[in-house]
Amino acid sequence: MNDREKLKSLLHHWREHNDEHAEGYDGWASKMSSYGNEELSRILQVLAQETRKLNEIIEKAIKIA
Repeated sequence: MNDREKLKSLLHHWREHNDEHAEGYDGWASKMSSYGNEELSRILQVLAQETRKLNEIIEKAIKIA
């Protein structure tokens, strides 16, 4: 596997890993909301959103790698 193929593989891995993190942030945001901690819930929701935005950038990288 050359470096370009390796990078493309890593980008796919990172994207999938970020998806898992975003789901986790969403789950914890929901839990914190149910405990009445709306501020922390909102922060976790932002983390999930920003992680998904990062994946959009990773997708661009995958297309040109």
